[in-house]
Amino acid sequence: MYRLIGTDGKTYGPVNLEQVRQWIVQGRADSRTAVFVDGTSDWTFLGLLPEFAGHFPVTPPLIAPVKTGSPTAVKTNGFATAGFVCGLFSCLCCCGCPFNLFGLIFSLVALAQIGAAAEPQEGRGLAIAGLICSAVSLLLGFGLGLLQLALAPANLSWHLGSF
Repeated sequence: MYRLIGTDGKTYGPVNLEQVRQWIVQGRADSRTAVFVDGTSDWTFLGLLPEFAGHFPVTPPLIAPVKTGSPTAVKTNGFATAGFVCGLFSCLCCCGCPFNLFGLIFSLVALAQIGAAAEPQEGRGLAIAGLICSAVSLLLGFGLGLLQLALAPANLSWHLGSF
């Protein structure tokens, strides 16, 4: 004879083998239903008893639940965007001087923030591109200034003391 604990928490039984099989077919009991078999000392589960082994429907494996709603968007670092824009302007404009300095600063700040951020941020590629563009513009500006100084030193007029 068997005693079962139903999904409502109540104990049912004693019932015979055929009654338990009928409850399994009806879906009132499954392999995880707690059962006490007369003559044993502990409760167990129906699925662990050999007399009920072939009576349970095969259940598919559990699939992770699908999250509903919008996924959390990863934000692009604002300094990375600013560094890229300044670096781009410094390469495209004739007077890259303020833009290349700002591009270097913004790009370096962005890389530091992205590396230390607790939550993931995008923009590493933008920051690196802004850093490269700004550095190239700065080096070209210094190189052209030195070239102009070397080729035409007379063009530089220093009028100290004459106002």
